Amino acid sequence: MEPQLLHSVTDSVATVVIHHPEKRNAMTSAMWAALPPLLDALAADPQVRALVLTGAGGTFCAGADIGALQDTPEEAKGLALRAEDALAAFPKPTLAAVRGHCVGGGTQLAAACDLRFAEEGSLFGVTPAKLGIVYAASSTRRLAALTSPSAAKYLLFSGELIDSARALRTGLVDEVLPAGELGKRVAEFTRILVSRSQLTQAAAKEFANGREDRDAHWREQASGSGDLAEGVAAFLQRRPPRFTWSVPTSE
Repeated sequence: MEPQLLHSVTDSVATVVIHHPEKRNAMTSAMWAALPPLLDALAADPQVRALVLTGAGGTFCAGADIGALQDTPEEAKGLALRAEDALAAFPKPTLAAVRGHCVGGGTQLAAACDLRFAEEGSLFGVTPAKLGIVYAASSTRRLAALTSPSAAKYLLFSGELIDSARALRTGLVDEVLPAGELGKRVAEFTRILVSRSQLTQAAAKEFANGREDRDAHWREQASGSGDLAEGVAAFLQRRPPRFTWSVPTSE
């Protein structure tokens, strides 16, 4: 099978699989270019309420295909940045499910997700210092916001790999699961995500990402959504809520 991004939608959760097992799921230029339009299509699908990004087999993503960097380094870097930004801007909750190596562009993609769950034994690294690449300002700020300026500098200055336990301590990942338990936990957690208010999630995502010009917009959305009334009624009636607000396709 050619290197590609596979995707499916089950029970309101979209799963995007990085599939290039011959090179530990390294991202080719074509794969970087394919990610933004794929995300646009999934964001516009009203059935999709959350997205999981993962890698085929026992590896998340070993980074960018070095061959592309050798041939057209600036073009390859631009494609990676556009893919990262598209993932960060996805309007619904995103979760990276990490097994094995999550290195270079793999960490870049995982960091662009809202949450990161990893299997014990996973390894993380940001490796531009090994190649003489200037890591993009937006990617550097995102990494530092997830971890800390010091932890981001450790990763960027050295290019060394860290294990899942250290990634958890630094904030790079949110949960670490025993071997064989990652899929079960991701399925369990995404079921929780799709049961919650999309209104709450969408507003919280914007605010947490630092947007400061949409308070009035979200007040208007909340006042007309009916989600609060439904949430209170469901609580009092001891039943699951049936929230109806959904992310507009034009957002």
